[in-house]
Amino acid sequence: MPVLHSTYSPSFVFRNGFVSTVYSGLIRSVKLEQERKRIELRDGDFLDLDWSYASAKSDKLILCFHGLEGNGQRPYLTATAKLFNENHADAICVNFRGCSGEDNLKFRSYHSGATEDLEDVLEHVFSLNIYSEIYLYGISLGANLILKYLGERNDVPEQIKAAVAVSVPADLNGSCKELLKPKNRPYANRFLNHLKKKLLNKAIKYPNDLSFEEFCTINTLRDFDEVYTAKAHGFRDASDYYEKSSCLQFLPNIKTKTLIINALNDSFLSPECYPVKEAKQNPNLFLEMPKNGGHVGFIDKRNVYYNEKRALEFVFNS
Repeated sequence: MPVLHSTYSPSFVFRNGFVSTVYSGLIRSVKLEQERKRIELRDGDFLDLDWSYASAKSDKLILCFHGLEGNGQRPYLTATAKLFNENHADAICVNFRGCSGEDNLKFRSYHSGATEDLEDVLEHVFSLNIYSEIYLYGISLGANLILKYLGERNDVPEQIKAAVAVSVPADLNGSCKELLKPKNRPYANRFLNHLKKKLLNKAIKYPNDLSFEEFCTINTLRDFDEVYTAKAHGFRDASDYYEKSSCLQFLPNIKTKTLIINALNDSFLSPECYPVKEAKQNPNLFLEMPKNGGHVGFIDKRNVYYNEKRALEFVFNS
């Protein structure tokens, strides 16, 4: 499909990518009542799912996947869940392994390409025999995950009717390089501090898998992926992880109606993360590139963000 024209036009102060990103990540709040349910994964680990519901029984469900070091209570997910609840759909905000406030049970955790965990969530949902329409919604890392899932297989379940991916680091190597630039140091340091704090617990618990000396060599996000992510999840090294897990290569094969929203002033994204060619060549793939919005910072009126409104519109009306 042709690249879509974006109508997003924020107030002057939120045209600044840094301001919109920081406000959305640190200041925004959303009230939503959620019910936590735990599922067991195929390898004996677990995921915590935060459910919220429409006011009446519904056969529609949106599955929401968070970004790096996020969780199921982050406003960028709960706001979407709330909006869909108000429009007659149930919602699950998925907490990736180790992101629900409790350490997961394995040395491994989550990563940008771990679609086997997404499959296990779907299998759980299918076992309930309630939902005939399922929508996938991902933010940043979670967005890459759902796009990889949709494009890496030819047997996407028929219940999955549409997907929306926001602020997608479609080329993980390029995105990592952007995050390591001085302009993004505050973000990168914040991510790294959270990751290392959790990893230290794993180093203590699994000394044979990660030595303290190896832990001490981690000074950047790429170091983290080199020392831990690749090793824990079966990749040769960080480059191998980025290459195999980036969703960009899978976009041509997506057959599910899918919307990507990537702001042009998103400092986390490299030029390769804007899949114009792929969108033009795939009739199922819609790409919208607003001038503003930063990284998940599409601030709009009444605390409902532009990307959330577009998700609802795309899923139900397009």
